[in-house]
Amino acid sequence: MWRAMASNMLTILVVGLFLAGGLILWGQARYKNAGPLETAMCLQVERGSNMTQVSRQLEDQGAISSATIFRMAADYTDKAPQLKAGSFLVREGASMEQIIDEITRSGASTCGSEIEYRIGVTRIQTRVRELNPATLDFDEIASFDVTEEEVPAAYTQKREDSDTRYRVSIAEGVTSWQVVEGLKQIDALTGDIPEIPAEGALAPDSYDIVRGADRAAILQSMQDKQQLRINAAWEGRQDDLPIKSPEEMLILASIIEKETGVPHERGQVASVFVNRLERGMKLQTDPTVIYGVTKGQGALGRGLRRSELRRATPWNTYVIDGLPPTPIANPGLASLEAAVSPEATDFVFFVADGTGGHAFAETLDEHNRNVAKWREIEAERQSTGN
Repeated sequence: MWRAMASNMLTILVVGLFLAGGLILWGQARYKNAGPLETAMCLQVERGSNMTQVSRQLEDQGAISSATIFRMAADYTDKAPQLKAGSFLVREGASMEQIIDEITRSGASTCGSEIEYRIGVTRIQTRVRELNPATLDFDEIASFDVTEEEVPAAYTQKREDSDTRYRVSIAEGVTSWQVVEGLKQIDALTGDIPEIPAEGALAPDSYDIVRGADRAAILQSMQDKQQLRINAAWEGRQDDLPIKSPEEMLILASIIEKETGVPHERGQVASVFVNRLERGMKLQTDPTVIYGVTKGQGALGRGLRRSELRRATPWNTYVIDGLPPTPIANPGLASLEAAVSPEATDFVFFVADGTGGHAFAETLDEHNRNVAKWREIEAERQSTGN
């Protein structure tokens, strides 16, 4: 009898272990396999929330099939204490494993609202955007110039939301003075700026920030990134260029940046200036003259006068030989690379062609014909009011 009882107990134990193992495998599959969510959504995790509350919220919204498995998995992987507050994108069909990773990884919101401050050459624009989970595109809620327009209610409201993300974007070709003045206008930042960084020392790019970030610290991040770009570009330079230092490269890159906004033209524009330097020709580029007038403190807002083209300043390349003494703006990475890897051409002239780009020429006669075409285009635009 005892043998029979022991045999039965053993059988029950084996069956129990088998069932437990199967239950674990079933739970693991539910945890790792695609979830039931049919359309991406934003998950709002409030401050002070716990995994129990979040799991119920996800189950109610149809993002997971079992709040219990979700909680057990978060506890088992020791991720429950790592829950972050914020607004998180839960993609269509996301598994429980992916959702837990999303809400515990960094705390950076991946959904909800974003405020972007864009410091451009002519304006400082603030954009308020909100991610549409269905399209994964940002819908613009408000856009305004902080120096000229009234602050819309949408901006004030989103600034109060705890999950709003912030970004500062610096356009290619802005001056250091413009960047500093732009940062001063951003009310989400704090701190003073002791001095304006050297021209060309800031990397045009987009920078994630937090509300209350220090202005000087953001400037330092821009300088650190630009120095890395300068080092990399100089390391990869072509041989036998007429620029002999990273500083000269930076100066040339800033001129290229101000002369064209057409990406595929940068190499050609660079070749014009390299060819002129090699032949001992003056660079004769208007943006350097403008910098001599404004010192980088805002846009000129009008055409150059003949007297300004003749006036001797350290930056007037119609008067001086070679490069000006400093950069005239903060160039982007592409212009830095063009300065040290210009296209192989014989171009020494270029002029606007009416399409937003330029017509390049090897000879003065060809250039004069291109100039005549451009003047015809200008005259036609003035007559039609375009």
